[in-house]
Amino acid sequence: MSTRVATVVIVVSVLAPTVVGHAQTQQGAPSADVSFVDPVSGLTLNDAIRRAVDHEPGLRAARTQIDMTRGLQKQAALRPNPSLSFFQQQEPGGADNQTRVELQWPLDLFRKTGRVEVANREVEVAQHATADKERTLAADVRFAYGQVAAAVRTLTVTEQLLGATRQQLTLISSRVEQGATPLLDRDMLRVEVQRLEAERSLQAGVVERRLVELKRLLGMPADALLTLRTALEDLVRQEVVPGANTPQSDALTTRPDVLEAEARVRVAEAQVDRAQREGRPDMSLFGMYMRMDAGFPQQGFSSTGVLEPIRSVFHYVSIGATVTLPVLSRNQGAVAAAEAERTGTAAQVEAVRLSVQSEIAAARSRDEHARRALDAYSSDAMALARHNLVAVRQTYELGRGTLLDVLNEQRRYLDVERAYTDVLREAYEARQTLKAAVGEVR
Repeated sequence: MSTRVATVVIVVSVLAPTVVGHAQTQQGAPSADVSFVDPVSGLTLNDAIRRAVDHEPGLRAARTQIDMTRGLQKQAALRPNPSLSFFQQQEPGGADNQTRVELQWPLDLFRKTGRVEVANREVEVAQHATADKERTLAADVRFAYGQVAAAVRTLTVTEQLLGATRQQLTLISSRVEQGATPLLDRDMLRVEVQRLEAERSLQAGVVERRLVELKRLLGMPADALLTLRTALEDLVRQEVVPGANTPQSDALTTRPDVLEAEARVRVAEAQVDRAQREGRPDMSLFGMYMRMDAGFPQQGFSSTGVLEPIRSVFHYVSIGATVTLPVLSRNQGAVAAAEAERTGTAAQVEAVRLSVQSEIAAARSRDEHARRALDAYSSDAMALARHNLVAVRQTYELGRGTLLDVLNEQRRYLDVERAYTDVLREAYEARQTLKAAVGEVR
C-alpha cells in the first residue's frame, strides 16, 4: 500500500462519527469515551437523579425540617400540665404546724385550636420547601450530567484529531527522510501535534472538574469512581428529537415553590387567629387541702368535764378558679403584626407566580430556538465536514495543495465539531431548563 493510500485510510478511520465506542486509543492510553463513558455499567441520568435525591447531604438536612415541624405539631396539640404545690409551716419554738397541698390546672380554653392550626400549616410549608429543593437539585444534576457529557465529547473530538495528526506526522517524517517531502511540513505538523496535546490536556481537566461537580451533587466523595452511561448525542436524541413531547405547564398549581408560598399565607392566617385567641379570657381551676395542728399552752374542760390541753387538728378543703381578664392587653400588637405578615405573604405569592410564568415563557423560547439550531446541524452536514477534511488531505497527498491547507481545514473541522457540541449542549440544557420550570423532578 502506498504512503498516500495509507494516509487516506488513516484519516477516514480516525474521522468516524464521534459516538460512544468509536474513539481510538492513543499511545496505549484510553480515549475520553472509554475513560468517562461506560455504556454498560455507567450511571444513567435517571439513576443520577435518584441517587442525588436519596443521598445529597443538603437535601437530607432539609428533610429534617419536616421532622422538626411534625414534632412541634405534636407538641402544639398537648394541653398545659397541671401544677402541684406543697407547703409545710412550723411554729418556731412551738408545737403548731401546718401542711398544705395545692393543685392548679390551666383549662387552655381558646388557645389550643389556634396553636395546632399554626403547627399544621408549618408542616405544609416544610414539605413544600423540601419538595422544591428536590426539584432544584434534580435540575442541577441534569445540568451537571450534560456538562460532563459535553466536555467528554469535546475531548473525544480533540483526541481523534490528535491521533490522526500524530499518525500523519509519522508518515511525513518518513517521507522527509526519503527526501519526498519538505522538512517544513514535518515541523508544521510537530507544532500542530504539540498544540493539540496542550488543548487535550486542558479539556481533560475540564472533564474531571465537571465530574467532581457532579459527584458533589450525588453525595459522592471527589475521589470516587464515576462513569456516565449516556453520551451527549444520546441524551439529546432521547429528549429533544422532533416529535418528542414538550413538558406541559401546570406549574402555577403544582410547582413546589408556588405551593410553599401559598402555604405561608395559610400560616400567616393561622397566626392571626392564634394571636386573636391569645387575647381572649382564660381560666385555671385550683384546689387546696390544708391540715393544721394548733393549740394554746392552757388547759380546759372537755365535754366530760375533764381538764385537758387546748389543742386540735383542723382540716380544710377549698376549690376555686382564676380568670385572666384581657382588660389592658388584648394582644393588639401581636394581631397587627400577624395581619401585616399575612399581607406580605399574599403579595409574595403573586411575585412567585409572576416569576414562574416568566421562567416558563423564557424556557419555552430557549427550547424552541435551541431545537431550530439543532435542526440546522443535520447528520449530512457533519458528514460533509468530515468529507471535506478527507478531501483536502487527499489533495495534499496528490501534490495539489499545501500542508497549511490541511491544517486550516482541520482547524475548521474542529471548530465545526465544537460548534455542534455547543448546539447539542444548548438543546439539552434548554429542555432541562423547561422541565425544571414546569416542575418536573424525575
